[in-house]
Amino acid sequence: MRFGRFEVHLFSAGVFKQDGGLMFGVVPKVVWERALKPDDRNRVTVPMNCLLVRDDRNVVLLETGAGDKLEAKWLDVWGIDPREHVLHKLKDRGIDADEVTIVLNTHLHFDHAGGNTVRGERGRPQPAFPRARYVIQRVEWEDALHPHERSRASYFADDFAPLERAAEFVDGEAEILPGLRVVRVKGHTRATQYLLLRQDGRTLFFSCDFMMSRHHLPLPWIPALDLYPMDTLAAKKELLPRAVAEEWLVAFTHDLPRFGHVRERDGKYVFEELAAQP
Repeated sequence: MRFGRFEVHLFSAGVFKQDGGLMFGVVPKVVWERALKPDDRNRVTVPMNCLLVRDDRNVVLLETGAGDKLEAKWLDVWGIDPREHVLHKLKDRGIDADEVTIVLNTHLHFDHAGGNTVRGERGRPQPAFPRARYVIQRVEWEDALHPHERSRASYFADDFAPLERAAEFVDGEAEILPGLRVVRVKGHTRATQYLLLRQDGRTLFFSCDFMMSRHHLPLPWIPALDLYPMDTLAAKKELLPRAVAEEWLVAFTHDLPRFGHVRERDGKYVFEELAAQP
């Protein structure tokens, strides 16, 4: 899809299965299961979406999925097929790993950063995109390297520790390319970042896990995974009215890979998919 001077593509690097209670926090199961049906292990199927942004000089990849380095027990717990790798998805679009110039992770949890690295010589992890600079919030990097008891299960050092030389650390809001910005938001982690792409008076918003799907548009629908849920609530109260008023084109990290708009109807926020998806 053309968006100003950029070409943008939204795709999924596979799915994983997450406990429904973790996904929806204080929302009772009898309510959330109307939105997503759980399996017999109480897991809901969650896409791991990536956004590809290209111009005549840059190939920018936002998110890299879970990759293929997870042990068998985690593949079973999360229902991940390691063959659904971001490198294969890019290859399907005619893009080789060494063509990617910038990698952006909203944060460094395994389902967003697992494809950052691949096993190289002697099984050691190395950057999957050898020519890319990896743009990471400095605070998120520090928190991932030094997780606490509540956050530790979501971070795997092999996904990011080998990137230190290739990393470009940012603090807060930063312009990565003209018209392409990342903005830090506290909620899911202390320093998650979302993307705003502005071109010709239009805005594309690629959310992060503080608002991971259309099902999380209602203000109280906040994942139990969020470390700072009240900050998540505040961010939603700030951003959703802007998304409606400014008619942002919206895509989510953990929803069907569809573009659309957020609308306000009868006092509720809803997601309206584009009639024709690119």
